[in-house]
Amino acid sequence: MRKLIVFNHVSLDGYFVDAHGDMSWAKADHQDSEWDGFVADNAKGGGVLVFGRIIYELMASFWPTPAAIESMPDVAEGMNSMPKVVFSRTLDQASWNNTKLVKGDMAAEVRKMKQESGDGMAIMGSGSIVSQLTQEGLIDEYQVVVNPVVLGKGRTMFEGVKEKLNLKLTKTRAFGNGNVYLCYEPIKL
Repeated sequence: MRKLIVFNHVSLDGYFVDAHGDMSWAKADHQDSEWDGFVADNAKGGGVLVFGRIIYELMASFWPTPAAIESMPDVAEGMNSMPKVVFSRTLDQASWNNTKLVKGDMAAEVRKMKQESGDGMAIMGSGSIVSQLTQEGLIDEYQVVVNPVVLGKGRTMFEGVKEKLNLKLTKTRAFGNGNVYLCYEPIKL
């Protein structure tokens, strides 16, 4: 059975996007060689990337560009070559390399994908998807990078979750740039 993980950046005050829906704060002024190596290693992890429309369009507009390939060649190679699934009711097509567009029942499709053989799946960004799949009990691991920034307002990736979710901490790692990586798994009661 495939594992479904979430990998998201959050601000110290718990937001994954600011009040305007922007995530660029997660990439600004936080670079160091240890962090860069961690990001490059994650990009080589394989598996299937899972997106909602907004994050898909953001990623598809950047990773295939010469600027992305020049500035972060290892990450760009991974992002461009990995299989991708985008869940959207409004997109007519998904043109980024190796992308499948799914317009139907997201939870049912994810259940089906989890039963298939192959590498795991990772959600990046896509807060509404994280919230919906959390409520369905379909996420196996939450990988969160806390960034040393306070946004004041924004959206959490768990907005709309109606029931408490107990988690256990499985890994941590602090970086010189102030980022802290936290990994949690749901506690099955």
